[in-house]
Amino acid sequence: MNIIKLSTVLSFIFIHPVLFAKGNAELGKQKSVTCIACHGANGISNNPIWPNLAGQKAQYLIKQMKDFRSGARKEASMSPMAKPLTDADIENLAAYYSSLKCK
Repeated sequence: MNIIKLSTVLSFIFIHPVLFAKGNAELGKQKSVTCIACHGANGISNNPIWPNLAGQKAQYLIKQMKDFRSGARKEASMSPMAKPLTDADIENLAAYYSSLKCK
């Protein structure tokens, strides 16, 4: 593969990371029912102390949820919510929230 083709492929991968997300957004939407109370029905929180999840990068969301689950990141509300999540749950939630448009 020549340099131009390789750079085109690499730029596409980095510009469009949501296309390469592992999770299933539809399953993530179904799993997000417990997230709605704090993060809003469309990933936009009504409370300024809780972050918006809509439009966040999938890899960022995956890391944060895994850190809450493992205890590497602690927060009184999120840590117990993340504890029972499987890797697939986390990837699905990340795919869902990263697919939403932020306001």
